[in-house]
Amino acid sequence: MSLLPVIMSGGSGTRLWPVSRLKFPKQFCDLLDYPLHTLTLKRLKKYNSGLIVTSALFQDMTESDIRKNGFNIEKVLYEPEPRNTAAAIGLVCRYLQTLNRTEEVLGVFSSDNLILNEAAFHDALRVASEKAQTGAVVVLGIKPHRPETGFGYIQVQDRAIATNKSTEVLKFHEKPTLEKAREFVSAGAYFWNAGIFIFKVSGMIQHFKKYEPEMWNQLEAIKPDLSNLEDVYKTIKSISIDYAILEKLKSPELMCVTCDIDWSDLGSWDALTEIKEGYNKNKVEIAEHQKIEVKSKGNSVHPLENKTYGFVGVDDLIVVDTVDALLICKKNESQKVKEVVDRLKVIKPKVTEEHVFENRPWGHFEILRDQEHYKSKIIRVDAGQKISYQSHAKRSEHWIIVKGEAVVVLNDQEVLLKTGQHIFIPQGSKHRIINNTKSPVEFIEVQVGTYFGEDDIVRYQDDYGRKK
Repeated sequence: MSLLPVIMSGGSGTRLWPVSRLKFPKQFCDLLDYPLHTLTLKRLKKYNSGLIVTSALFQDMTESDIRKNGFNIEKVLYEPEPRNTAAAIGLVCRYLQTLNRTEEVLGVFSSDNLILNEAAFHDALRVASEKAQTGAVVVLGIKPHRPETGFGYIQVQDRAIATNKSTEVLKFHEKPTLEKAREFVSAGAYFWNAGIFIFKVSGMIQHFKKYEPEMWNQLEAIKPDLSNLEDVYKTIKSISIDYAILEKLKSPELMCVTCDIDWSDLGSWDALTEIKEGYNKNKVEIAEHQKIEVKSKGNSVHPLENKTYGFVGVDDLIVVDTVDALLICKKNESQKVKEVVDRLKVIKPKVTEEHVFENRPWGHFEILRDQEHYKSKIIRVDAGQKISYQSHAKRSEHWIIVKGEAVVVLNDQEVLLKTGQHIFIPQGSKHRIINNTKSPVEFIEVQVGTYFGEDDIVRYQDDYGRKK
């Protein structure tokens, strides 16, 4: 089967706050044994190559995931700003058009969905790819196992008892009321719209020209080297591919392959709590050892490591703990977490945007203390990696190696430091740390100065192409 996967990875996942945040969205979070982004790429690895469309904000995390897991990704297209799924799909089509590859069949997948029945998933893709070769746009319809008000539905021609069959699409339905969702499930001809669709590039370009000509004219102005992407992208309207094109198509231009693939969008803490119990037993057992219930039942904890939680006289709570924020909600109420985030965006936006830690292409750091007169971090540099050669105008730094050994370059002079050794980095000095070993190196960094923001940096050399 010839299929080029396109992974869409621009979502923010606010309903999974406080773990998922603007600069660290749910696809990169450790919600299961692997982040959802990693699981998605693993699932699609059999197709040998692929494309990713994501925000420029997520460049470090995206490239780190690709490198660490050895994924064969042909190209990552970084959106300068979010413009919804129509612009993202159009950008992919334009990229492949510049390479004269418009006869390829693409499959579009979200990076933050979970699919447990991978055999059925790949069977459905085989049927869909064959249909897409004939020119149809094919959507996957997921067999609903419960009335669900959080998803859109696809109404198909046949009361599709058998799965992995192609059928005509009659209508798309918006997220329904509970009563209407029950009717849909009972009828048997309504399937969840998971946002997975398969099409030939040339056909999709024609649909853009017909239904969104202004958008396509803008996209076609993007140069092959993407050098004007930022200028063009900010002029493009924000609209979903469903509204822009898919819902305007009629069968046989639009077809649906119905399937039963154990799909979840993990769109809430309720959904994650339910799926986690059967998906990752080892992690659940560890969490259960951290949970003590007295005259309580049905409580679930998404804990901090090595922290114990006690429940007395309360039932059916979900507790989500992070270093700087704690969420407590009743089960079946977690969709309202978005309302908490909306309020915090006004009164304390930082806690919705970033964690006290950051993943970088070379490793990871976590802020230990952030005071007016100093800031301290624990920093890990992965095996074979190095931070950029850089300087800071407003702070000095003191580094203490606590694990492993590394080479520190200070004003072009190299010093080998081992566990327990330290070095002082004067304000304005050029410096970097290089891990030439096969194991991570960790060090404590203490900053002293007048400003400790991550933007106080001048880079002179960087292995990852960063300038700021």
